[in-house]
Amino acid sequence: MFRDRTKAFAISVIKICRELPRSREFNIISYQLLRSSTSVASNYRAACRARSTKEFYAKLCIVVEEADECIFWLELLMELEGNKNGIKILMQEGKEILYISAKSKKTTGGSL
Repeated sequence: MFRDRTKAFAISVIKICRELPRSREFNIISYQLLRSSTSVASNYRAACRARSTKEFYAKLCIVVEEADECIFWLELLMELEGNKNGIKILMQEGKEILYISAKSKKTTGGSL
């Protein structure tokens, strides 16, 4: 189920952020990555409870935007840390979530 997949993604991000170095720069990246990844999961969950197609579409738009932001923060981590802690695998999962969400957004948007 995609809802479980977005939640698992957020949990994986939390675990990786726990292992990042403690510095001002990494604290900022960690905060932004945590915020965007949990937003992906929570907004997809909200989309599943949408009362209309328009509400579903609006929540899906947020999921797409936040998933793309996750990829940005993960790219920064890759450049700064390399593939420590499986960042590359997490980035691949983020890209797949983005692709699926964007495809759903496009499909739903055509029916509005």
